Amino acid sequence: MPDNPILTVLVAVFASGGFWAFMTAVINRKHAKNDELDTKINLMADVLKGMGHDRIVYLGGHYIKRGYVTIDELDNLEQYLYKPYEKLGGNGTAKTVMEKVRQLPHNPVAKN
Repeated sequence: MPDNPILTVLVAVFASGGFWAFMTAVINRKHAKNDELDTKINLMADVLKGMGHDRIVYLGGHYIKRGYVTIDELDNLEQYLYKPYEKLGGNGTAKTVMEKVRQLPHNPVAKN
């Protein structure tokens, strides 16, 4: 078999411990970046969940104090705040507020 210098270099590179150490470092760095990104995404979800909780409790409390909720207000609170909040794992106080808001009389238009 003739000597092929390119093949010899390739075999030497793949057989070297330094090459595999480099590849391991590259892979570990990528995993570390993914872990950091996952942490940031989880923190952003927590912030959004907290903001959703705040708005649900604030608006729901306003409607409860007022004594009624319009159909649009209920739909907005339910569809755009509570359901996504619930899917993020939120419940507790906001769930209790939503249950009370759902029981309020439904006026078609706010009287302000």
